[in-house]
Amino acid sequence: MKSVTLGSTGITVLQNGFGALPIQRDDMNTAVKILRRAYEGGMTFFDTARYYSDSENKIGEALADVRAKIYIATKTMAKTPDEMKIHLDTSLRLLKTDYIDIYQFHFAEQVFQPGDGTGLYECMEDFKRQGMIRHIGITAHKIGVAMDAADSGLYETIQFPFSYLSGNKEMQLVELCKQNNIGFIAMKGLAGGLISNSRAAFAFMSQFDNVLPIWGIQKESELEEWLSYINNPVIMDDEIRAIIEHDRKELDGDFCRGCGYCMPCPQGIIINQCARISLMLRRAPSKDWLTEYWQQSMKNIENCVTCGICKSRCPYELDTPNLLRKNYEDYKKVLAGEVSVN
Repeated sequence: MKSVTLGSTGITVLQNGFGALPIQRDDMNTAVKILRRAYEGGMTFFDTARYYSDSENKIGEALADVRAKIYIATKTMAKTPDEMKIHLDTSLRLLKTDYIDIYQFHFAEQVFQPGDGTGLYECMEDFKRQGMIRHIGITAHKIGVAMDAADSGLYETIQFPFSYLSGNKEMQLVELCKQNNIGFIAMKGLAGGLISNSRAAFAFMSQFDNVLPIWGIQKESELEEWLSYINNPVIMDDEIRAIIEHDRKELDGDFCRGCGYCMPCPQGIIINQCARISLMLRRAPSKDWLTEYWQQSMKNIENCVTCGICKSRCPYELDTPNLLRKNYEDYKKVLAGEVSVN
């Protein structure tokens, strides 16, 4: 497996990062076991966030004794400098370290910069001067924000959703980051679970020499798949190209990535699953999505009052209420036997 360097940071790691959002759903012992196995198997880049409940704590428990041999990226959604200081202090304590390799603005809705009135970028610079953080990064879900950040000259890394379902704008962002010597960290490499073929996902990422994917890992079986590619990397060939082309055709157009930033719904609708259930029925065992629980959950869509809150929160600017209704109509056809699924 080849290594990638994250732009001007000089951080060079195998093109196989660990996304630590899912381990918040594991108990401590399971998470520690998975994290330790990831390190022993060759992973050295771990991405987490203050927002990910106890994810930082689990990384600290698992990897404190090998801190000098790994890279840790974490994030803050702080709105004020005082809150950011609290976030950083908490992250350092839980991660059992005295510095963060890459400290990122999390889910940024704007490109923070000196003199913008928030004081947040200046706070980042102060942390860096003190040695509490080593590099300043930003994560975004809106392409305009990410492009502006890449043009700003203020950020050493940019984290953005990127997979083989991405379009031309995302490809342009990757190229812009390369031109500007900015490290590109790819989140949602499996498009929120819609990509089920890890070999194809890995082969796609390997085409880029400046992209570091961080795979969201919750289970040991998932981890072992990614680790297996270290010694046996998958290359892009005609078989992989056919898989990617098939998925691109099937998933063409607007679709919910399941990120959950639209939640909670005032009417109790599980938006981030119900708005993409048509795709999940066709890309996962359908019995998992046809239980009484999900039938009732889908029926709750009838309670939608089109308040627009979910639409305003969607980082992909989807027409979420309309997407929910389309999925509900398709779901009813599946239940009635009018449409066949896996």
